[in-house]
Formats: sequence, structure tokens, C-alpha cells
Amino acid sequence: MGQHVIKMPDIGEGIVEVELVAWRVQVGEQIREDQILADVMTDKATVEIPSPVHGRVLALGGEAGEVMRVGSELIRIEVEGQGEGAEPPAPAPVAAPVAAAPPRSAGASTTSAPTLVSTAPQPSAHRPQELSANDKPIASPSVRRRAWELGLDLNQVPASGLGGRIMHADLDRAAAQPKSSAARPIRVSPSTLSADETLKITGLRRKIAQKMQESKRRIPHFSYVEEVDVTELEALREQLNQKYAASRGKLTLLPLLIRAITRAAREFPQVNARLDDEAGLLTRYQAVHLGVATQTDAGLMVPVLRDAQALDLWDCAAEIRRLAEVARSGRATRDELTGSTLTLTSLGALGGIVTTPVINHPEVAIVGVNRMVERPMMIKGQVVGRQMMNLSSSFDHRVVDGMVAAQFIQAIRALLECPGLLLLE
Repeated sequence: MGQHVIKMPDIGEGIVEVELVAWRVQVGEQIREDQILADVMTDKATVEIPSPVHGRVLALGGEAGEVMRVGSELIRIEVEGQGEGAEPPAPAPVAAPVAAAPPRSAGASTTSAPTLVSTAPQPSAHRPQELSANDKPIASPSVRRRAWELGLDLNQVPASGLGGRIMHADLDRAAAQPKSSAARPIRVSPSTLSADETLKITGLRRKIAQKMQESKRRIPHFSYVEEVDVTELEALREQLNQKYAASRGKLTLLPLLIRAITRAAREFPQVNARLDDEAGLLTRYQAVHLGVATQTDAGLMVPVLRDAQALDLWDCAAEIRRLAEVARSGRATRDELTGSTLTLTSLGALGGIVTTPVINHPEVAIVGVNRMVERPMMIKGQVVGRQMMNLSSSFDHRVVDGMVAAQFIQAIRALLECPGLLLLE
């Protein structure tokens, strides 16, 4: 029998790290060729890793939630024959103190390379790590992050992993230990409290958190809010649906709003752009590749409506439905989730009065839609009921001046309040 080593594949586009989202197999399991071994994530696209061989799983190269480098060992499989890409069979792993690990240089990365999960039984007694003054605890990035969230000092956490590596189970044991305190605890009846829940932030939720943090850290946001009278727009939409819904599909507000955004972007190309702040380069686009924020069970995704300016209302509506379906079913491809130049976000009926949307970095603008409500308005000295809706939009103040942002939104407003213009080329 031989061993076959599968390494983390290069998914493309210069990606050097991916997150291991979930294992589909376990140690000791017999697997077949083309069986899915694991799910990994890059940006917001989840990719399935299939097996190229038949065999039995010997070891897994990381834990779910761990960030792994492309080319690192993902899984080791026992196969018939000599196998491929395998190292000589290693002796059974034995836990060792950290002091036995090779020392780290001062300039070495703090991200430790993934090691194989041991299939040998772990000892029942957990020894504290034997650390010298210059050593750091050995732990994966996900373990370090979770320790920080739990307020644990990794130097004080006994390690049970190979070579003194701290595992998530070690954090669980350390967090369960009572903490000494001089203060007398306040006793509360257990019946009045629900059980605490600690959730590991992984997969899409981790990507969303990283993206939002990067956007807020790198972009000086400012928001601009304007109300729009959409009474005539709604009347037009109803007329179009009465005439064409059966043959061409039903229109929601979004295709009409997208038509207005793409028309306004022609006049104000500053907002249909992407900024490479490291290189100091601003790229303005002729085509509008519109990101449409979509809520899914796993979290917020932003599929891209490509060449939105070239779509008629019904083609736009059909493509919005298709993108929402593939995003919510988890079938969206990387190409469908990247490359947007401007983003539209809407919470529909839950849109509230005002929002402050976060720009989708490296874009420079995002248009937010709030809920539509009927309100009394003064028109030519008369109080009349009108359908009103706010647009809450955010801009990158480094490249979009307040005047330009206001003019862009006013251009959208003018088109929405005189919707016949949307049907003219």
C-alpha cells in the first residue's frame, strides 16, 4: 500500500490563502474517486475539493475554520500501489513539548503552517507548555483569534496537540476553568437565563467581517440622504406589469432603479470607479457592473449584474432573479461575485427611514434604498398622499466630493420622479 497526498490547490487569480470551511470526510473513511473531500472558501465563493483517487483517509491537514496556504498539505490518503506525491510513511505521532520544536526567526510569519491532525489517542492528562522566554505558543490563526475573543492567554493554556500545538479543545477546557476573583459573584436564578452560546466565525461570515472591517478602515465614508417621490414610478411599474407581466415577467422596483443609476453614472463617472489606494490609481469604468447586495441564509453576498447599462427592464429583472437564486443556493461562481464597479443595497420593506451603507471596497460609492411609505405632501398648495422613498448612499470622500455625490443622487431622483425618461434611449 502507498500514500497519496493532496495539497491545497491553486484556485487562481493570485490567491495564496483559502479558508478550510468544512470537511466532508473523516479519518479512517473509505473514499472513492471524485468524492468531495472538503469545502474551501476564497473571497465569497465556496469551492468543493474532489478526490482524484480511491482509498482510505489517513490524516487531515487542518481544522474547519483554519486558513491554509495554497500548496500546503490538505489530506493524506492510503491507496493501492506506490501512490503519488507522498512522503515516506512516518512513525506514529507522539506529542512533544514546544521546546523540541525548531526555533523561529525574528522575521518569521506568525501564521503557522498547518500540520496533520493526529489519529493517535490523546493523553488524558494535559501538560502545560514548556516555553522559553523567546518562544511563542504554537496555534493556528483561528485558535489565536478565538483565544483573543475568550480573553485567554495562550501562554497559560495547556496544549494537547502534536509538538505542543494548542487546539480548540484546549481552549474549551481553559475557558471552562473557574477564574479566581476577590469579588463575590452575584447569584441569579438559572431559570431566568438562557444558555450562553459561543459561535466560531467561519466561512462566509468571516469573509463578510473581514470585508466590512477593511472597507471601514481604508475608506473615509460620508453619507448623503435624499427623499424621492416615487408615486409616478409606481404607477408606471403597475402599467407595465398589467401589459407585459404575462409575456415578459413581472417587474419590481429594482430594474427601474437600476436604469436610473446607470443613466446617472454616465454623467458622473467619478462614482462608477474603483480605487487602488496602495498604487494611487483610480479607474473609471464606461460599463456599469452593478453589485446587488443579496441576503442569504449564510450571510450577505453581492452578486454582480454585468453591463447593467445595456439591459432592458425585463432582462435586468430576469438576471437579478437568477443571481439571487444562485447566491442563496450557494451555487454562485467566483466570476458572479467579483468585479463590481458600483453597488446597490436594499432591505425592501425593512429598509427603515435612513441607513448608512458600507462601501464595497475597492469601489467608491454605494446606493442604498429605504422603504417606500405613503405620506401627506404639499403640491401646489394642496395636501395630497404621495409614495415617498429615501435613498441613503455612501461615498469615498478621497475621490468623490460632496457636491458630486449630491449631484449624482439628484440626477437619480430626477429620473425616478419623471419615469418616462427611463424608457427613452
